Amino acid sequence: MGRWYLIASSIRKSLDPVFAERRKIARRVINRVAQFHTDDGALPRSCMITDISEGGARLYSETDMPDSFTLSVSGDGGEARRGCRTVWRLGRELGVEFTDRARR
Repeated sequence: MGRWYLIASSIRKSLDPVFAERRKIARRVINRVAQFHTDDGALPRSCMITDISEGGARLYSETDMPDSFTLSVSGDGGEARRGCRTVWRLGRELGVEFTDRARR
């Protein structure tokens, strides 16, 4: 394949509505380790936040994650906790919607 074919293919994909961004709020890449807590009293487990927005996040976990949980993220400003509801799963990745408002 020639160089121009690859460029044209790339442009076509960027114009294709299947590949268009559908989120209401843009996400940003963070790649940060977090903890998720369930209501059943189990110990917190680790997961990786790969991207995040005000409304939700994409997570990766080696362990099974429940449909709803609390996500804790530690950072320079302390610890943030958000309620989460799983909206999609693909292998070990999942997309969550935050079910509470961000605390500032």
